[in-house]
Amino acid sequence: MTRGPGTAGDGAGEVSGAASRAGDGTGEASGTSRASEVRGALGAGGTGPAGAGGRAPSSPPPPGAPSGRTGWRAAAERALYGPGGFYHRPEGPAGHFRTSVHASPLYARAIATLLTRVDAALGHPAELALLDVGAGRGELLTGVLDALATPGQPGAGAGSDAGAGDLAARLRPCAVERARRPAGLDPRVEWRDDLPAPGSLTGLLIANEWLDNVPVDVVEVAPDGVPRQVRVAPDGTEELGDPVPPADAAWLADWWPWPRATEAGLEPEPVRDAGPDHGSDAEPVRDAGPEVWAQPGSRAEVGAPRDAAWARAVRSLHAGLAVAVDYAHTRASRPPYGTLTGFRDGREVRPVPDGSCDLTAHVALDACAAAGARAARAGTPVLHSQRDALRALGLAGRRPPLARASTDPAGYLRALSLAGEAAELTDPAGLGDFRWLCQPVGPVAVADILPLPLPIPPRDGSGPPRAS
Repeated sequence: MTRGPGTAGDGAGEVSGAASRAGDGTGEASGTSRASEVRGALGAGGTGPAGAGGRAPSSPPPPGAPSGRTGWRAAAERALYGPGGFYHRPEGPAGHFRTSVHASPLYARAIATLLTRVDAALGHPAELALLDVGAGRGELLTGVLDALATPGQPGAGAGSDAGAGDLAARLRPCAVERARRPAGLDPRVEWRDDLPAPGSLTGLLIANEWLDNVPVDVVEVAPDGVPRQVRVAPDGTEELGDPVPPADAAWLADWWPWPRATEAGLEPEPVRDAGPDHGSDAEPVRDAGPEVWAQPGSRAEVGAPRDAAWARAVRSLHAGLAVAVDYAHTRASRPPYGTLTGFRDGREVRPVPDGSCDLTAHVALDACAAAGARAARAGTPVLHSQRDALRALGLAGRRPPLARASTDPAGYLRALSLAGEAAELTDPAGLGDFRWLCQPVGPVAVADILPLPLPIPPRDGSGPPRAS
């Protein structure tokens, strides 16, 4: 597991990387993909209103009642990465869920193809970095190195683009991970517990399901219309705390518009701040008319720590492409009750910050993109769905011709198996619905590497629709 210079609550921004998420590939409990469980706007385990698969809105504590609770950011940091935390459990995350990296070796092959395209866009530099942030046990880097060593694969030698045949020799693979280096990992892989220095690398940065595990605070609109911090005990019980502090209120105003309540019911439209007292006890958040209020029970996850973590990751590149892959949402479609949830034994469970389960929430990738774009030399960010990104990298998932079954039965079965794995990686109801945030740095254009770029929607929600 990895994190940057800050710790939970210090405002510096973590790089709290997820550890290995392998499964046995059977689709049973231990191999369940989180994407197939968390593709709805609401997560089980307490992210929706009562009667919609979640908990009822939290209530303020009685006056003067002690609680012993903390904000969700501090609680999750301790539960995931502290002593005895989830990512230190003996079985590791592999006993609880898997990601695209573990679903099929085709994913690593696709990243190898992406790497060769970045290499070409950079003019085949003398040293090419492949930085895996939140590297788990190095499975992705191992898969990419295997792909580069396989004849016929991109960058493997014969048949490669001019100048790319020696890619494996020029490659500098680096894992950023808080856990100890696993035994038997390829000695070529550098193992770090923190990001490299700003501007020190040229190449490809990949962060697969990393940002969702950077802890964030949760905010809920109280019955009086005031957004308040949600405080949680180790057993998962919650209460509403102080009004949202100004910095978090500013982030919410920019990136997470509240649904509003009218006589006609809940409307997914922004609720604007009427003045400088936003988030204070003096005035609830409301629109221009007193009949329009932020819906009590509405929840949001304050993504500022993720923005800071992503910006810091992007700044580690002097030139190249940074890619974050996660389940995500944009400003025009924020879930009204948040997405915080837990995972244990291949099942989605109520989020309890006691170290017994993973704690994860969808990522406001458009906010991360804006933060990354402000980093030095960063270009225009682009969003793709994983389905489109992998298809652009040559992963089609087509069934082999049936005629091959009679001429080459073994080859047909292998091809059929790979087609099934490709279908899982690109399934729009599962892993294919992940979003790829592609952030170019220096003389690199995303359009030259992945076709059909989709610019990040502006904050007002106008512009092109999300990728599909």
